[in-house]
Amino acid sequence: MADYRVPREDMRFLLNDVFQVPADWQQMPQLVDMMDADTAAAVLDEAGKLAEGLIAPMSRAADEQGVSFDNGVVTTPAGYKEAFQQLAEGGWVGVTANPEFGGMGLPKVLSAQYEEMLCSADIAFSLYPGLTAGAIMTLDLHGSESLKNTFLPALIEGRWTGTMCLTEAHAGTDLGIIRTKAEPASDGSFALHGSKIFITGGEHDLAENIVHLVLAKLPDAPAGTKGISLFVVPKFLVNDDGSLAERNAVSCGSIEHKMGIHGSATCVLNFDGAKGWLLGEPHRGLAAMFTMMNYERLGVGIQGLGAAERSYQNALAYARERLQGRAGTPQQRTENAADPLLVHGDVRRMLLTMKSLIEGGRAFSTYVGQQLDRAKYAADQAQRERAEQLVALLTPVAKAFLTDTGLEATIHGQQLFGGHGYVREWGQEQLVRDTRIAQIYEGTNGIQALDLLGRKVVGSGGELLRPLFDDIREFIAAPVSGWQTQYLVLENALNSLAGVSEAIIAAAESDANVVNSVAVEYLHLLGYVCYAYLWLRMATVAEQQSEQTALTHAKVKTARFYFARILPRIHALIPAIQAGSEALFAYEYDEF
Repeated sequence: MADYRVPREDMRFLLNDVFQVPADWQQMPQLVDMMDADTAAAVLDEAGKLAEGLIAPMSRAADEQGVSFDNGVVTTPAGYKEAFQQLAEGGWVGVTANPEFGGMGLPKVLSAQYEEMLCSADIAFSLYPGLTAGAIMTLDLHGSESLKNTFLPALIEGRWTGTMCLTEAHAGTDLGIIRTKAEPASDGSFALHGSKIFITGGEHDLAENIVHLVLAKLPDAPAGTKGISLFVVPKFLVNDDGSLAERNAVSCGSIEHKMGIHGSATCVLNFDGAKGWLLGEPHRGLAAMFTMMNYERLGVGIQGLGAAERSYQNALAYARERLQGRAGTPQQRTENAADPLLVHGDVRRMLLTMKSLIEGGRAFSTYVGQQLDRAKYAADQAQRERAEQLVALLTPVAKAFLTDTGLEATIHGQQLFGGHGYVREWGQEQLVRDTRIAQIYEGTNGIQALDLLGRKVVGSGGELLRPLFDDIREFIAAPVSGWQTQYLVLENALNSLAGVSEAIIAAAESDANVVNSVAVEYLHLLGYVCYAYLWLRMATVAEQQSEQTALTHAKVKTARFYFARILPRIHALIPAIQAGSEALFAYEYDEF
């Protein structure tokens, strides 16, 4: 596997030139004195050194070794514990956390790029700090002062880690039927009984304590999701002075043997009267847990992006070195018996498809991160509300589209390697295996599509689309010379998306199956249109830079490739959406 190199120049281009994020920070009272372009560059440079020099070199061996399980004890791959401690000592576990409890308080738009670095370096390793960051956010937003003071400092320091415990053997997406119970105790705590499966980082040797956020039901809970509460359940109980007390009654029964992410411990956890504390309000646990899940959903999308970037770097290095076949035109031919793979049109198709999806995805994750920061920090209430609407609409797209296109990019990389992409020694097949889970966990991509189309688009009568459409239409209204064709194509694509959206909203009134039948195609349609908008923004900004570089030249060419070869995919999606549910439900139940 080629050495990983952080795409620093592209990240700076997005932050400073395309989205002009430092100007945003100057309008945010909580960030104005702590963040500017130089500070952001310094943060990303230090993070990049850790990703390149500390974490990425472990990835291949960690995948081969995996985690081990012995009588309830989980051991992570060699080097993980030392790397995690180094990450924690640098404050990187709490990069976005509340400074009141020791966090860096960095904006999400910056941490999204840091997260991409970790995921490119090693997705399995990135899950340990990633889940901890989500637990920190949930505790900070929903915890009592006592809970926050007890758990947040150690989590932010990385001395403890966090998990989210939702899934049970019989209850995956349908959390309303979970069976884990929480019995109240006389001291205000609760005794939890039940089992959870697929718990990432549920047991390991990286930190001295693990803080589980657990969904369970109180004795008087109403049926369904309205009866779910959220509890804080530590592996070790905590004394009043913050030191660790006795082991809690939570244990790891086994670990899963998985297709990928072998360095990540995926555990079965058994709660046998484990002591926990209510987090937030009774029966409002799912709403509180969604704080963590929504954070993780953008993070999971970034996993797809990070793996895709690593795949592209590997494949590009291989295409430059591997000699196979002759170039189609004589001027490209070398004195060797064969030419590099890079001279061949189909190889270029794969590489440019990867590049356009990756850089479009990086722009998209940056755009969503900017909206998250505006929703949290903007001084103007109208701007905060508008950003909240965009985040609500685009979170399922960020999770699903980034991971769908991420898997596509890792498979293109594997294909480019030929047979060497299928054998383990090159490391390319690891990226395919590691990325595959990202389409499944934190809500499968089909569920994300249902959330987008059913809850966000149809559920709002199309109102949640308005801020995004306004952004794109405002951009289209001021076309840049030389790009008129692409502006027109984007406008037509947006109009098609708007028309399809209106048709589905109308059809849903009489067809209960239509949303479930076309949601995935709809999410992809919206994703490709968003990427077209962002590619045109990047290209026009790049072309107008006073100093032209290899990056700015490549942006212009890749944008033209995206409009010529990738965006036309929507012309297959639109008629599939318009076909509705009829072809799917022509089959009777027993005809399958």
